[in-house]
Amino acid sequence: MSEKILNIEPMQFPWRTQDPFLFCAHHRDEYPKGNENHGPAVSLSGRNMGADFTIKDGFRMYHGMTVPGFPSHPHRGFETVTITKEGTVDHSDSMGAAGRFGDGDVQWMTAGKGVQHSEMFPLLHQDQENTLEIFQIWLNLPAKSKMVEPYFSMFWHERIPVVAQTVDGAKSELRVIAGAFGDQQALTPAPDSWAADDQHEVAIWTIKLEPNAKLVLPGAQSAEANRTLYFYQGTGLKIEGREINDYHLVDVDSTTELTLEGGSSDCYVLLLQGKPLHEPVVQHGPFVMNTHEQIHQTMLEYGRTQFGGWPWPKSEQVHDPMRGRFAQHADGREEIPS
Repeated sequence: MSEKILNIEPMQFPWRTQDPFLFCAHHRDEYPKGNENHGPAVSLSGRNMGADFTIKDGFRMYHGMTVPGFPSHPHRGFETVTITKEGTVDHSDSMGAAGRFGDGDVQWMTAGKGVQHSEMFPLLHQDQENTLEIFQIWLNLPAKSKMVEPYFSMFWHERIPVVAQTVDGAKSELRVIAGAFGDQQALTPAPDSWAADDQHEVAIWTIKLEPNAKLVLPGAQSAEANRTLYFYQGTGLKIEGREINDYHLVDVDSTTELTLEGGSSDCYVLLLQGKPLHEPVVQHGPFVMNTHEQIHQTMLEYGRTQFGGWPWPKSEQVHDPMRGRFAQHADGREEIPS
């Protein structure tokens, strides 16, 4: 094994991550045409409704009963980064904020001291299929930031930096969600995020390699940074000349340059990198704190306050089907991508 490659293993659901990341899941669902309620226009019989995580007929309902997705649920103590590749996600939360994003957009949400939100996947097209592909990534917050005010921001795909290269006619494309690639600096992350300090060297990149394309990834400055590549689709990817089986993750030395080569088909890779927090992690479902006592207090507080309650008429909140992409912030400010 190359000195640059530290470990290779098959990926399980959810994908294994390294500090400062807590969780990573890749969802791809070939949803059928939608019905008048924005759910699948097919029978849902035979599914474990409310906890449907097994692909049947090409899709899953997750926790949704009518619309696929994740109805209102709480979080505390970390951040969620949701990267869309295809499809539509409707966000609503207990702060009164809302949004619709998709087809390359990214939502970055700091749960902080506590927030409820829903992430629904409305099937807006009744005349065609509704494919959805997203990544859901959890990034830990340091102890000093676990009780900050909740916050969310949108990275519209038109503004996300893209590094495109062509070598011998074969193209590669890298989207910089967090961190920097050469002179391409990611958009500003949430203010209390571990990623907000460049010295923590947090990087989130999505990579596409055409057959035989080559891409050299620069090394991080600190040997302390953890770096993992997730090869989730394609055939014949090579890292430092070593062919990697599809649906495998690769832990690498973050400080050295790394050469990626495309295989016999388009190859798709997600990269997660960052300096570890080196803090204790105590997780209970959607709550991530540093001690069991903090988890106990969190559960008591959520039972008492519901983190502000749920201001929306449905736990599976879906926005106006005629509305395009938007973000409505808790302070009333509205964003529409250009």
